Amino acid sequence: MSEQKPPSWRVAVSLFTTIPAGVSGILDDDVAARAILWLPAIGLLLGGAGAGVMLAVASLSSTSPGRLLGAALGVAVIAVLTGGLHLDGLADTADGLGSRRPAAEALDIMRRSDIGPMGVGALVLVLLIQVTAVAAIPRLPLAAAALVLAEVTGRVSVVVATSSPAARPGGFGALVADRTTAAERALTAGALACSVAAAGLTAGGSALALRGLAAMFAGLLAGWLLQRTARRRLGGMTGDVFGAILQVSATAVLVIAALAG
Repeated sequence: MSEQKPPSWRVAVSLFTTIPAGVSGILDDDVAARAILWLPAIGLLLGGAGAGVMLAVASLSSTSPGRLLGAALGVAVIAVLTGGLHLDGLADTADGLGSRRPAAEALDIMRRSDIGPMGVGALVLVLLIQVTAVAAIPRLPLAAAALVLAEVTGRVSVVVATSSPAARPGGFGALVADRTTAAERALTAGALACSVAAAGLTAGGSALALRGLAAMFAGLLAGWLLQRTARRRLGGMTGDVFGAILQVSATAVLVIAALAG
């Protein structure tokens, strides 16, 4: 009698967060491909947690330093709930691409357990920009919404990036790279765009909807540019590259949201 596979949403929670989901065993291609489509929902969950922390801190201190602290704690909560998984991918990808070595050597650098100067720099700058951008958004409800949008858009960018092949056999990248259909990717991105437009129109009219869509498209563009760079330099995707795409995409969303006010 074959073992029943767990629901894909539980697999996604187990893979992409530190939240206990009661999932164990070997991850096969089919399960991984289905779990990756739950990434945007995971982003909604994590972004909501970070936004909730921001709002709680703001209720205790609405000053500018209080807003900055709330933004830092909101970003920190998301990092804790993901176990720093995507931040680690960002650092490794920065080291690999920043080395300017041939693909095989760059991939070897990314596999190492240590973090080089490019990785440290990328981590510090991305976290600094994220926290500052969230704190710079004048209205607190919009700052909270921007954090949620950034986390969801970053994960939609990962789903879009699964259109590329894997850079090497083995690892999580090989399980999900090139395993989603064009329809699934288009539906995921389209659902995000429709949700952003509807939320913006409901909360503040067409101007807010356009700002939200601009931030979303900036995030998707940033993720796509990194995907294209990785495919050209490394030959495809790895788990680390997926994590980097998520972080770069989310950061771009927050920057545009902050600039748009």
